[in-house]
Amino acid sequence: MNDKSETLVWHKVLSKDELPEGRVTTVTCRKKTLCMSHHEGEYGALDNKCPHQGGPLGEGSIENGLLRCPWHGWDYDPVTGKAPGFDDGVQTFPVEIRDDGIYVGLTPEETHVTTVGDLMMETLTNWGVKQVFGMVGHSNLGVADALRIQERAERLTYYGIRHEGAAAFACSAYGKLTGRPAACLAIAGPGATNLLTGLWDANVDRAPVVALTGQVETQVLGPGAFQEIDQVGAFGKVAQWSQTVMHDSRHTELMNLACKSAILNRGVSHLIFPDEVPKRELTDPPSAGTPEGRLPSRNISPAQEALQAATELMERSKRPVIVVGHGARFQMDAVINLAEQLNAPVITTFKAKGQISDRHPLAGGVLGRSGTPIASWLMNESDALLVFGASFSNHTGITTKRPTIQVDYDLMTLAKFHAIDVPVWGEIGVTADALTQALTGKTDTEDQRGDVAARWAIWREEKSRRTRDDRGKGINAAILFEKLSQTLNPDAIIAVDVGNNTYSFGRYFECERHTVLMSGYLGSIGFSFPAAMGAWAATQEDGERFQGRQVVSVSGDGGFGQYLAEINTAVKYGMNITHVLMNNGELGKISKEQRAGNWEVWQTGLHNPNFAEYAELCGAKGIRATSADVLEDALKQALSHQGPALVEVITDVELV
Repeated sequence: MNDKSETLVWHKVLSKDELPEGRVTTVTCRKKTLCMSHHEGEYGALDNKCPHQGGPLGEGSIENGLLRCPWHGWDYDPVTGKAPGFDDGVQTFPVEIRDDGIYVGLTPEETHVTTVGDLMMETLTNWGVKQVFGMVGHSNLGVADALRIQERAERLTYYGIRHEGAAAFACSAYGKLTGRPAACLAIAGPGATNLLTGLWDANVDRAPVVALTGQVETQVLGPGAFQEIDQVGAFGKVAQWSQTVMHDSRHTELMNLACKSAILNRGVSHLIFPDEVPKRELTDPPSAGTPEGRLPSRNISPAQEALQAATELMERSKRPVIVVGHGARFQMDAVINLAEQLNAPVITTFKAKGQISDRHPLAGGVLGRSGTPIASWLMNESDALLVFGASFSNHTGITTKRPTIQVDYDLMTLAKFHAIDVPVWGEIGVTADALTQALTGKTDTEDQRGDVAARWAIWREEKSRRTRDDRGKGINAAILFEKLSQTLNPDAIIAVDVGNNTYSFGRYFECERHTVLMSGYLGSIGFSFPAAMGAWAATQEDGERFQGRQVVSVSGDGGFGQYLAEINTAVKYGMNITHVLMNNGELGKISKEQRAGNWEVWQTGLHNPNFAEYAELCGAKGIRATSADVLEDALKQALSHQGPALVEVITDVELV
């Protein structure tokens, strides 16, 4: 054996009788894929990739003594790798036939060389991105391998989903919950476009996300190659920052800016990776980027004149009411402190449900279409509104007929839909603290706690009556959410979907320290289960405030049908998620709207499987509840199960 052969590492690739005479097959040794052939008693080992179009030679066949490429019909000698009559050929590897099988000799594996993808994904994790949801495919393999290296170093966790839309929804929910970005990964073309719905959800609800998409190689970019789309155009306004990564880009700076923009602008950043760029090796790579020195303080204090005007309006008020929206979700301690000083009820938009406990003596519940009579009564009896982090869209139900102070960190949100008496630009917590200090000893407001308690007593009596409604066509929503309120942990994270199930949740479920996630402005059906996956990922982070919390998803049958394959994702990664599925065999909200518009009810009926059995087939726990007397036990069983569980509740479409 010569010196060169002594440096080889020999790998057993086949047993002696595994590959019949005249056949070829594909084997993998370490990271190397080989085409093995058996022709006229001789074994050959070739590089599996045809040098012309990259065709997989191991999927070819031997014809007239030659190995034919399955993609374009080029012929090679199966042992020597030569193309008869031409100078080109395929790399070969030494083969030995031993007593126990067929061996191939490979040179020792080379040390990994840092690539563009490695540098950028290290920068991504340096910025605190810990969770990535996506689908690995042919045009993002360089990015995927760089993510693999980061996962191996325990710097991130990767979840392979079944549909890219679920990845984007999971990231959106994670951003809403934590205020930090997660990343989603997709290939060029359809993979990238599948992300768009979930990314729009993040965009309109101001959730930070970093989207990583593959693209065709730069040499064919432009004319219209296979799976090429204009991604910058396709992502349009959904991505508030979008860039293509090229060979000569400042790679760390691109990722620095992507992460910075997602965090500070509270939106979607998008990086497009032409196939070959992230694979490019760097002989002298720079240091990976970090957020050090790149993130300013965001504690924006309000202008003195705005604070003075707000103070004067509050000084005149006897029955102020505070309205909080989703934008106030991370600043509620300061808002509640101000409410207690003013004796002012706190009512919320639907997106902000749960931001104040319904057990708090000043909590007035949810306002608007998905709310309760408590909130609307308190607003109607008020003489001034102090609104934090809400936009006044038509769904919120905030009246325009009361003197109003609006506080927001987004300048364009202030007075967006109509004139406001006192618009105040500032971070919500900073502004609430400033108002608390400015109003100390200067107000003489009525204590409205008695009114709040009285209105809750009236509504709870009404809810109790509704739990007894029974038309013999399924469980009513009031009793379902009463039982769910009683069985969930008081700090559970709840992802809710879109439809009548959502309206019922808003009316009937009473929050303690729960955190509620929903598709707010987009109102996208199918949100809840992928969102629960994103929330569950946050509960796995050591030392974070959501660690170990219970995660629950609520949807109708229409919503769950959008992403029901993701229960397989939950099973694969052992996600401890309980999904409560309201099955009424109908798109009930749409039927209701058709009737309200004097239309015939048309094409809203659904053909469903037994969802509990489907969950079991996927490896999850599935329970079906067909009557109210078994509902509580079914919920308890599912919540105690260590892993994904689904409770299919057969509900009455009319009793919402």
